[in-house]
Amino acid sequence: MTDAPEPDILVDEALARQLVAAQHPDLAAPIELLANGWDNVMFRLGEHHLVRLPRRTIAADLVLHEQRWLPGISRRVAIPVPAPVRVGRPAPELGFDFPWSILPWFDGVSAAEVAPSARAAAATSLAAFVAELGVLAPADAPVNPYRGVPLAGRDEVVQGRFERGLAAEPEEIEALRAIWNRGLAAAEWSGPPSWLHGDLHPANLVLAASGDLAAVVDFGDVCAGDPACDLATAWLTFDAPARAVFRAEVDRLRATDAAMWDRARGWALVLGSAIVDTIGTGGRLGRVGVHALDAVLVD
Repeated sequence: MTDAPEPDILVDEALARQLVAAQHPDLAAPIELLANGWDNVMFRLGEHHLVRLPRRTIAADLVLHEQRWLPGISRRVAIPVPAPVRVGRPAPELGFDFPWSILPWFDGVSAAEVAPSARAAAATSLAAFVAELGVLAPADAPVNPYRGVPLAGRDEVVQGRFERGLAAEPEEIEALRAIWNRGLAAAEWSGPPSWLHGDLHPANLVLAASGDLAAVVDFGDVCAGDPACDLATAWLTFDAPARAVFRAEVDRLRATDAAMWDRARGWALVLGSAIVDTIGTGGRLGRVGVHALDAVLVD
C-alpha cells in the first residue's frame, strides 16, 4: 500500500506550475513534487515556499480553515507553523476547482523519517506547543466530526478496525480493546472547546538538526474540541522515556487529570488504527501507525 489513500483530485507539477504562474506570478520558481499526504499534495516552490493542493475532495474545505485561522494561531505560538504566504483561488479554467495555498518552507527533517528514540529532544517543546495552542477557541472555530469529539462517537469505526484485525495477533486485539474501553469509560471533557491541531503525529512535525522541534505543519484538521485529542501525540510520537517527559511537561503547563490522559491514549488508538487499517504497516506513515498501537500497549 502507499502512504496515503487514493486521490480523487488529480494534481501534478504541471498544474501547480500553472496555478502559481496564473495567480502569483511574482513567486514563480522551480517546482518539485515533495510528497502525497493523506489529503494534500506538497510541492517545493523555489527555496522559500511550498505549494499545497488538495488531493481529496473531502478535505478541500479544510484548506479554507487553514487560511482563515492559521495567521492568528501563528502569532500565538512560539513554534513556527505554516500560515499561508498567499491564498490560492479555485481555477476551473485549469480543471482545478478548489482552494489551495502557498506556504513557507521550513528546513529540517520530518519526525516520521527518524526512529521514535531520536525524537526525544522535541518532547519539551512539543508539550509547550500543545499548551500554547490549546486555549479556549472562539464560538465560530471549526468543528470536526472526526477529531476532538467524545470517543463514543468513534466507537463504531474503531470496533470495525478491531474486527478487520489491524495486522495484529488476537491477544493484541483484545489488549487494544481493553485500552479502548478504558478510554470510553473515562469522564468526557466538560470544559469549553479548546483549539486543536487535530492530526499531531510525527509526519506533521519538522525536526531541526539538533532533534528539537523546528515547526508543526499540516493544520488541515484544525478545530475546537477535547484537548485530549492532541495529547495523543504522546503515544504517536515518542518512546516511553520521552513520553514521560512530554506528559510531565504538559501536566506542568496546563490542568490535566487521569481521565484526560485515558482519553488521549484512546485517541492515539483511533489515529494509529486508522493508519494501519487504511494503508497498512509499510512506509513511513504505516510505521507511525504501528508505533502508536505498540506504544498504547506498553503503557
